[in-house]
This record gives sequence, C-alpha cells and structure tokens, in this order.
Amino acid sequence: MTMLSLPIKTERLLLRPFTPDDLDDLYEFQRLPEVARYLYRPPLTREQCVQSLERRAAGTEWAQDGDALAVAVRPVGEAKVVGEITLKLASTAARQAEIGWTFNPAYGGRGYATEAARATAGRAFAELGVHRLFARLDVLNTGSVRVCERLGMRREAHLVENDLDGERWGSEYVYATLAREWKADRP
Repeated sequence: MTMLSLPIKTERLLLRPFTPDDLDDLYEFQRLPEVARYLYRPPLTREQCVQSLERRAAGTEWAQDGDALAVAVRPVGEAKVVGEITLKLASTAARQAEIGWTFNPAYGGRGYATEAARATAGRAFAELGVHRLFARLDVLNTGSVRVCERLGMRREAHLVENDLDGERWGSEYVYATLAREWKADRP
C-alpha cells in the first residue's frame, strides 16, 4: 500500500495533514462528552490532545495492519479545523481499511462528514488499492448511520453489547462497501 495524496479539495472542504497549529480546534471538539461517547473513551484532556496531535502530524507509512492516517477537515476559505477523517489499515493481505470520522458538533448538519468521507473513500479505493472499506459505529450514533447510508455502504452486522463504555454496554453496526461497488455506484 502507498500513502494517500493530500491535500484533497472538495466543493466545500479541504482535507489536509494535521499540523501543530490545529491543537485548539482539535481540543474544542475532542474534549466534549457528546463526541467521546461514540468513541468508547472519555473526553480528551488538552495534554492528551497534544499527544494525539503529535501522532496525527507525524503521519504513517500506512503499510502494516493497524497503521492509521488521520486527516484534518476544514471548510474552504477558513482556517478552522472542524473535524477529522481516519483511515485505519485493518488487513494488508485482504486490503481492508476502516474509515471513521469525528466532527465538531457545532458544525453538524451541514453534510461535512459525508462530503469528507466520500472524498477520502474515493482516494482509498483509487490510490491505496483498498478492496473493502468498512465503518464501525455505535448504534445510537444516528448521524454516522446516515453518513454510511449516504455513502451507499451496506449494513453488514449488528454487534449487540460488544463494548463496554464505562458502565454502559454499547452495540455497534458495521457498514461496508467493496471497491467494485464503489466504482459501479459512481458516475
């Protein structure tokens, strides 16, 4: 596998590597309980965001199982990072990758997650040779369910109470699409 070519420009968004200057924007939404609850972890402290940003900014070769690439998302013409898209190499041999997104709720309802995920998924298939792209999400995260459905992904699994979030058992959906389905679904 190779690296994803960045930046990616869509009609309304610019997807680019993270930089140290993104700390305040990243912390603004990563510290929120309503964001963290769907990530099965507590909200991040500022220091945890510093460490997370260092990993994001360092990038990865995206060559071994578990390697992840995080991309900052900002509206065109603005300097503020409003979210991120993550691609995680789940299986090098099977060419499978997991896609995920985390956005500042203050920018919700604008279609940014769908637009950024669509652009990143397209590049994952075209440039990285991904065969199967999947997303795992909390069943209560209705916004992400809608993103998966807008992307044309199919629901492949409903994992019941498969993760413990503090004292709450969380259930997950798994959505996926194959490279040939993605190509057939695009003009």
